[in-house]
Amino acid sequence: MADDFIEGIDVSSNQGLVDWDSVVEAGKAFAFARATIGGHAADPQFAANWQGMSDAGILRGAYHFFWPLTPWQDQATNFIKTVGALSLGDLPPALDLEEAISKSDPLKRDTWQDIPAGQRLSMIQNWLAQVEVGLGMRPIIYTRQNFIESLLGDSVSTVATCPLWIAHYEVLQPSVPPNWTSWTFWQYTEKGSVDGVRDTVDCDRFSGSNTDLQSLTRS
Repeated sequence: MADDFIEGIDVSSNQGLVDWDSVVEAGKAFAFARATIGGHAADPQFAANWQGMSDAGILRGAYHFFWPLTPWQDQATNFIKTVGALSLGDLPPALDLEEAISKSDPLKRDTWQDIPAGQRLSMIQNWLAQVEVGLGMRPIIYTRQNFIESLLGDSVSTVATCPLWIAHYEVLQPSVPPNWTSWTFWQYTEKGSVDGVRDTVDCDRFSGSNTDLQSLTRS
């Protein structure tokens, strides 16, 4: 039942200014904010979201959108520099693995297809390792249903030690990719309506109790 889940949201500059006090009053216990895209871009709303989440007392996490055509070293450095440091009570960092489509590409090609299948895992593993060292927490992997299987094939098992944040909409329970036994966070809609957010927003659930959620945070 939905009532059994702890609710949260995730945001980017697409949501503009967020009233985080209202988000908390709406019953959201946690939130993730996009920090960076690729090796050089920071989300223009991240600094405001990061501070606003802290001020409102909501459990906060930061995520990075992986751009496959940029060296992983630049991407990890960009993310670590933008986040700065994790404070007590912060959630683990998250790596967003999904289609990477340039807005300027009229064909809307997924640029992951330009990376040989045998090179994808090492890029992802290296990013995860450097961010874990730089921020002191093992990252979460965000992916949508079915994507990571096609991206990594059988080698998906190598990254399945990371907690899973799965995107799967309009279902009672999300499908879990092979090699994960369960999901930790579930993005169940991209069309949520939440007080404090002016437009539609991604809504998420945590699988576990408040104690479980707190145990994930930096201590």
